[in-house]
Amino acid sequence: MTNVLRLAAFSRNGQGGNPAGVAFYDEMPAAEEMLAVAKQVGYSETAFLVKQNDGWRVRYFAPEMEVPFCGHATIALGAALGERFGEGTYKLYLNQSEISVRAERTGKGGMEATLQSPETHSEEVSKDYLDKALASFHLTVDSLALAFPPRFASAGAKHLILFLKERKSLAEMNYAFDEVRALMAEQGLVTISLLWNESKNIFHSRNAFASGGVYEDPATGAAAAALAGYLRDINWQGESTFTILQGEDMGMPSRLVVEYGPTVGESVAVRGEVRPIE
Repeated sequence: MTNVLRLAAFSRNGQGGNPAGVAFYDEMPAAEEMLAVAKQVGYSETAFLVKQNDGWRVRYFAPEMEVPFCGHATIALGAALGERFGEGTYKLYLNQSEISVRAERTGKGGMEATLQSPETHSEEVSKDYLDKALASFHLTVDSLALAFPPRFASAGAKHLILFLKERKSLAEMNYAFDEVRALMAEQGLVTISLLWNESKNIFHSRNAFASGGVYEDPATGAAAAALAGYLRDINWQGESTFTILQGEDMGMPSRLVVEYGPTVGESVAVRGEVRPIE
């Protein structure tokens, strides 16, 4: 198998984070080869990079499919670019958009990266689809926090946003894998994001990733950017820079720092530290 860097993005104090593969090529391989490599690596996503003009052409593969954008793999590849070529901002050419990632040294000598997401968008969820999704997670409408209406949200990839009333409900997340994977395919969802709001600048999250062949993602940068766009769309009155704590219930603590501006639809910044996986 190709030499794949293994990095954990959005780690928290040097622990946890979401594992991602990063593979550099001289020419972009066939999709079938990238899918095979992603399956062998076994992480939720592997990023494949080829130098292109003034930036890098990037494609992302989960074990079961190609995804249009992956936040944690972008953070990981940003750190990899920083290690190889130095701190700075790198332009990335995705399948459907152009974004950037900035690599910086931390005070402890490690690397962190900040991605600028694709544009954001959100829309209402039909009652029929919402009822099916809630039932698949053994939840009801009464489980939801009324201040945060269920919506589809995207920032390069589409997610279902569901806010829960209680932290306990988040900790108890469980679902039928095949049933939810089929439900996600109906709407082209990458994850179903369950959230609990602790304060005006802290959220807790769990992300079901059955669509990619993985039960749960420990840190989801694309969903974090989509969440920021969603909060902006519903005129949330909290802070525009906030932290998402994810992976805690999996024993893989992760921290994502998100910042967004006032303009509807504009790019969102998502930052996190990166640690090498031994």
